[in-house]
Amino acid sequence: MQYGKKISIIGAGGWGTALAILLAENKNNVILYEYFKDYTDLLNKKRENLKFLPGVKIPKEVKITNSLDETLDNIDILIFAVPSKYLRNILKDISKTHISKNVIVLSVIKGIDYDTLNRISVVIDKELNLKGRVAVLSGPSHAEEVSRKVPTAVVIASTNKSIANILQKIFSNYYFRAYTSQDVIGVELGGALKNVIALAKGILDGIGAGDNTKAALITRGLVEMKRLAVKMGAMSETLNGLAGIGDLIVTCMSKYSRNRMVGEKIGKGEKLEDISKSMEMVAEGITTTSACYKMSKIYKVEMPITNEVYNVLFRGKKPREAINDLMKRGLKSE
Repeated sequence: MQYGKKISIIGAGGWGTALAILLAENKNNVILYEYFKDYTDLLNKKRENLKFLPGVKIPKEVKITNSLDETLDNIDILIFAVPSKYLRNILKDISKTHISKNVIVLSVIKGIDYDTLNRISVVIDKELNLKGRVAVLSGPSHAEEVSRKVPTAVVIASTNKSIANILQKIFSNYYFRAYTSQDVIGVELGGALKNVIALAKGILDGIGAGDNTKAALITRGLVEMKRLAVKMGAMSETLNGLAGIGDLIVTCMSKYSRNRMVGEKIGKGEKLEDISKSMEMVAEGITTTSACYKMSKIYKVEMPITNEVYNVLFRGKKPREAINDLMKRGLKSE
């Protein structure tokens, strides 16, 4: 079989596994890195990610390993698909090895670095001294559907147009369509900030709120996302596209959305600590809510929905009280 690029993916969760399957089908030489040796062995034995993508077979062409040396050896593209809270540890390990200056690095992580409040691509760039050679991929793209070849469209953004074009061709096929952008800030923030609104949507589901309420939340939530993203240097129109409203819609509405699910459990009266302990997967919106709350103060951006989600998650405010306070805010034009 003739292969294209040699691509390594850090993180064998649902998204990393789905992308490994996609890229292998696109005739690339794919390595999937899993941190835990026991789970690496299980993945190789079953050729199925039983935790995150049960029922989806991983093709034999995908090499699964927990050796970083093997993962990083002579590769063309390096993809980060780990939860944001684990990123720095893996970056420290990778920084001890040699990475070719020609390697294209791609982040598919939809979060914010809580310690520095930096975008994930900025953290990767600084830690690995990439000098801007990092791109991001975002959009409405649940791993459960991509792995089952459900038609999906995403955005790949890089300040280097040629890098975005290369990645676009590598990823695109009959069920996965990639658009390009040079607005890295907008694409990356769209993917992170929508998780806060998805938590809020889940809370509304949990308390049995009406469709009018949910539509208002999603619409005004997008306004908040735009306010902060633009203040941080994004283009407003980017948030009107797949990485903004597209990802917002799917994360707020889908049965696969971890953030929506967490919100729903909170709306039903469960405690955040208990929900987090019971989850195999990570809901990025939990830490992103806290980061976004801080960022709204730093950038002096009005984000009333985000503030109330923060109050419900971390200050014990009752969801119905939060809704009442939002509805009683001073009247204004849209």
